[in-house]
Amino acid sequence: MTRTAWAGIGVLVLAGIVVVQGGEFSTWNYFELKRRVADEGKAVAQLEREVDSLTKVLKAVETDPDVQERMARERFGMIRPGEHLYRLTLPDEP
Repeated sequence: MTRTAWAGIGVLVLAGIVVVQGGEFSTWNYFELKRRVADEGKAVAQLEREVDSLTKVLKAVETDPDVQERMARERFGMIRPGEHLYRLTLPDEP
C-alpha cells in the first residue's frame, strides 16, 4: 500500500472516531441518556402504582363504613355506646 492509501485509511478511522465520539453528545452520552430514560420510566410506573393504591384507600375511607369505623376506633379512640375503652399507659419515669 502506498502512503496515500494509508493516509486515507487514517483519515477514515479518525472520521469514524469523530462520528462516534464527536459533537455535543457522543454515542456514550446517548446510551447513558437511554438508560436514564428507562430508569425514570420505571420510577414513573412505581409512582403510578402508588397513586392507584392511595386512590383506592381514599375511596374506601370516603365510602366504606367498615373502614370509617376502623379508622375512628384506631386513630381517634372512639367507641360505640355500651362499650368500654381500656387504655394502657407506661408509668412516668422518675
